[in-house]
This record gives sequence, C-alpha cells and structure tokens, in this order.
Amino acid sequence: MSLRYDGRQPDELRPFSFIRDFTTMTMGSTLVTFGETRVLCTASVEESVPRWMKGKGEGWVTAEYSMLPGSSPERVNRERRGAKGRTQEIERLIGRSLRAVTDMTALGETSIRLDCDVLQADGGTRTASICGAYVALHDACTRLVQAGAIPAVPLTTECAAISVGIVDGQPVLDLPYPEDSTAGVDCNVIMTGDGQLIEVQGTAEGATFSRAELDQLLDLAEGGIAVITEAQREVLAEPPSPRTPGR
Repeated sequence: MSLRYDGRQPDELRPFSFIRDFTTMTMGSTLVTFGETRVLCTASVEESVPRWMKGKGEGWVTAEYSMLPGSSPERVNRERRGAKGRTQEIERLIGRSLRAVTDMTALGETSIRLDCDVLQADGGTRTASICGAYVALHDACTRLVQAGAIPAVPLTTECAAISVGIVDGQPVLDLPYPEDSTAGVDCNVIMTGDGQLIEVQGTAEGATFSRAELDQLLDLAEGGIAVITEAQREVLAEPPSPRTPGR
C-alpha cells in the first residue's frame, strides 16, 4: 500500500478532536475537527414538538447545516446559504442519523435542534457534522437529566460517520478535499457504536466499482468509525457541568 499525498496510510484517519462546550449559550456544543475541516455543532432544546407530533408523547431531533462565509476558498454567499438541494440533503442525513440512536419516547415531548456550521471545509463536512453533533446531543440530553426534565439519557448507542473512496485505484479512508475532488468512487458511511449501519451513500464518479471494492470500503469505514466511537466515549466519560434549559 502506497502512502497518500499527506503521508497517511490508506486506512488512517486524519488527526481529529472534539472540544466540548466551545460555546455556552446552548445545552450542548462541540467544535469537531478532522484535519483542516472544522465544524461547530450546537444542540438547542425546545420544550415542545412539531404540531404533527403533539400528544404522541414522543420527542424530535432535527438538524440544520450551513457553510459560513470564508469556510472555503470561494466565499460562500450569505444570500445563497438557504436550504438549497445539497444543504437540505445534508440536513436530512444528519437528522436521520441522530434519530436512529435516540429513543424518542424517552425524550418526551421535547425537541432538540442540531446546528452544524462549517467554519472551514477541507472534505468530509457532513461526516464530521454527524460525529460532532452526536457529542453535542449527548451533552444536551445529559443536562436535561441533570435538570430533572427527563429521567435518563435517551441515546441508545453512539453515532459516527466517515468518508471512504477509491483514489487512483486505491481504497482510502477519510478523504480531504484534494482526494475527494479526484476520487473515482466516493462514499459516506454512518454507523452506530455497536457496529450497525445507519446509512451508506456511494457514488461512482466516472467509473463503476465492484461488490468486492464496496466491501473493502465498508471494512475501511468500520475500522475508522470504531476509532471515532472510542474517542466519543472517552470525551463523554465525564459529565458536563449542569446548565438550565432555555438559558
């Protein structure tokens, strides 16, 4: 296996980190970094649910995603940062992923909105958003328990995501922009902490790929997600300081 342009092994993640409580005005916030990609994820609590869910005794988790001006070399226009097709697709992906590990009945009639704002983009912004949003969501839920709003954290397991792809014929893990923009195959994989798949998004960019290659990519993703999940567990091992809902 040959080294990549940044010196990593094909199955090696970029350096990554989670900084909890990066901001303090919401019940949970995390600055997540993967290489040069940086995303601020916040979790805001609303003591209500959408109209179509009222009276069901269940909560709701949803997400919003945006790339801030200056997050990429080509400035993102504020006027064009609305819910465009790509933005909507990413928001729905983040929401689906986090709902897959949330017991909505245990959450009660409470909504948690996850805002994922890309401060700097160098590939993998949607997968980084999912990883960081999980940490922010966990802290928000823990603080709801501390405040007596819900009896227990309603998360059933961890949720993490990573990109994989085939670059110059070689399957690789965690693609930065130079690889993502030239990959022959590009995939995003989302999994639970106990190894179950939530979603697989895979696209051939100009060339087809085989079932065997897909299996290689899924194996790469599974290994990378196991490392991320362990890091999430470590960073969340110490409960956050209590905070009042609606502060």
